[in-house]
This record gives sequence, C-alpha cells and structure tokens, in this order.
Amino acid sequence: MGNIGIWQLLIIAVIVVLLFGTKKLRNMGSDLGSAVKGFKKAVSDEESKENAAITEKKDDKSSDAVAAKKDNESA
Repeated sequence: MGNIGIWQLLIIAVIVVLLFGTKKLRNMGSDLGSAVKGFKKAVSDEESKENAAITEKKDDKSSDAVAAKKDNESA
C-alpha cells in the first residue's frame, strides 16, 4: 500500500497533460518557479536585515562600553 510504480506515474502524467494541456502546464511551472524564487529572495532579504540589526546592536553596545570606560578613566 502506498507503493506507486513507474506505470502508475506515467498514467497520471498522461491524464494531467490531457486535462490541462502542455501550454498551461508550462505556464503553471514557470509561475511556480518564479513564486519560489521570490519567496527565497524575501527570506534571504529578511535574514540579512536581521543580521544587520544584530551587528548594529552589538556595535552600539561596544561603543557604549568604550564611552563608559573613557568616562570612568577621565573621572
């Protein structure tokens, strides 16, 4: 149960091509590909923004520590 052979996949593929046609399948494939590409780009952009925010916070903390150290030394 659950084992699909090559012949079953071939029959399913033929039925799908007959139902939708090759042109519509090609358009659906390109639309799906562009959607996945856009999703990956959005995820990578969000990750880079998060990484930039984290490094900015670290830089702010380190510059605050340096300023506090200079204040302590001058006092």
